[in-house]
Amino acid sequence: MSNTRILVVLTGANTWTMKSGKLHPTGFWAEEFIKPHKTFVAAGFDVHIATPGGRRPVVDPLSLSLGYNDNDQKSVDDQQAYIDAQDALKSTLVLGDINPADYDAIFTVGGHGPMQDLAVDPDLSRIINGILDDPKKVYATVCHGPASLLSVFDKDGNWLFKGRNVTGFSNEEENQATFAGDAPWLLEDRLRLAGANYVKLEPWTPHVVVDGNLITGQQQVSSQAVADAILKRLQELGVGQ
Repeated sequence: MSNTRILVVLTGANTWTMKSGKLHPTGFWAEEFIKPHKTFVAAGFDVHIATPGGRRPVVDPLSLSLGYNDNDQKSVDDQQAYIDAQDALKSTLVLGDINPADYDAIFTVGGHGPMQDLAVDPDLSRIINGILDDPKKVYATVCHGPASLLSVFDKDGNWLFKGRNVTGFSNEEENQATFAGDAPWLLEDRLRLAGANYVKLEPWTPHVVVDGNLITGQQQVSSQAVADAILKRLQELGVGQ
């Protein structure tokens, strides 16, 4: 797959505005970037990274906390080192400049940041429409990354994902993560209300939903499974071969 080009989209937000008005520190979730990025690089993909406005992305501090990493300091250190080594994170592409025709796949990373910016990003509708219009291309996202789907409408103003099978961070998971009470809205609720066929498993169970050239993962522990599903789908499509 050495000719395969993939764009990784990251949030440009470093805070999430809560219902109370509190600004919660956020960004992209480390594991959701690292595991897929490693997989794409190992597969020989040409990997690019973009953010809204080309802002330098920040990692969600919770994703590098011991509590979210089984109290394994080495795991935290290894993830931080991997992120620090990625020069592309220090100078990202501008999302608004992206031509979807240039890529075989686009993958949007989660973390609470996408709830702040990617859920309402004006450039994503054009980009995701351009990817999904081509059955030989793939759009994939994980955890809170499916907030990016909420901004995508067709030329007639219809939500692009009505009736499609999707997953993403569940209400139960948001409750267990202690954010549901002050969250301005919940991703599962919004996806259901918009008209998606939202499918979930028990909290913190790896879960990927593949609906044609749309791939979604439920939460951070689904990150590797989403990356693997992207590779499998591109192989089935004969991309890069």
